[in-house]
Amino acid sequence: MSSSIEKQQSVHTTRRRFYEAVIIGAQAIIGAALAIPAIAYLLGPTKRRSEADWIEAVDVATLTPKSPVEVSFRQSRVDGWKVTTEKKTAWVVKMADNSVVAYGPQCTHLGCAYHWEQDKAEFVCPCHTTLFSLDGKVISGPAPRPLDRYQTKLEGSKLMLGPLHRV
Repeated sequence: MSSSIEKQQSVHTTRRRFYEAVIIGAQAIIGAALAIPAIAYLLGPTKRRSEADWIEAVDVATLTPKSPVEVSFRQSRVDGWKVTTEKKTAWVVKMADNSVVAYGPQCTHLGCAYHWEQDKAEFVCPCHTTLFSLDGKVISGPAPRPLDRYQTKLEGSKLMLGPLHRV
């Protein structure tokens, strides 16, 4: 009789260990299925800027020298795998020597939107009355630096805007 009890205990113990092994194996598979994408997301390379990031802004032939024009354009921004399209603006100035400069639309003091006053021939920030010259330099006011500039290039008569840079 003792041998049949031992036999039942060894079968029961073997079955229990089998189920434990199956459960532990299933947990390992589920854990790996969750961990691998998370590790790939955290350690994977970020998307780099490319030539496709240049945005067509305006036809330079339509610009009048020394007369700034505010142009609107749409720019796509990639954040991880999410792509967001934003409406942006820039102040574009065709200089006397036919070079073109594009300024970011915010004052460098507190980020207020400035505007061009034709009669004064200055950019004016209404928040704290900072004045900027046509070349983006601070004339007066609390702004600590000149206007930020977009990187620009010409393709034929089309002005292409790149990233915005601090001056």
